[in-house]
Amino acid sequence: MKKVILTIIIALTGMITAQAQRFALIDMEYILKHIPAYEQANRQMESLSQQYQKEIEAKGQEAKSLYEAYQQSASTLSDSQRTEKENAIVAKEKEAADLRARYFGPEGEMAKKQKELITPIQDAIYNAVKTVATQQGYDVVFDRASDQSMIFASPRIDISNEILSKLGYSN
Repeated sequence: MKKVILTIIIALTGMITAQAQRFALIDMEYILKHIPAYEQANRQMESLSQQYQKEIEAKGQEAKSLYEAYQQSASTLSDSQRTEKENAIVAKEKEAADLRARYFGPEGEMAKKQKELITPIQDAIYNAVKTVATQQGYDVVFDRASDQSMIFASPRIDISNEILSKLGYSN
């Protein structure tokens, strides 16, 4: 009996504590859409990505051309010539793979550019969210755009416009 009463008391205490927490929502997509610097950074990233992709495809095309030429002349080549051509093809393919890693790898040029262009914007948003949440007494702030398990949220707890205002943008 004592265990049942203790369990009920703990459950009630948990429910009271949960009700005391204040929640808010932001819509990160909405916020980012209203920040011109983010749109400009995305355009720069896309342009750079396309440029890098063209360079990688050009290296891949060179390897493909070497391979096609090798296939056409393989029967007339000596063993040492065949080995030399195969090594050249492998070297070109490796150049393309190295270029892809240099541009798109975890420490690549695109990651560096993203850190340079987008991370400061994300940090500013985080700081604005933290400030507004602290000032208004919110315990938890959810991002509506990334929480796919959220089925419904009242618009009255959405503080996206306040975040934009804190960042100096009007909606």
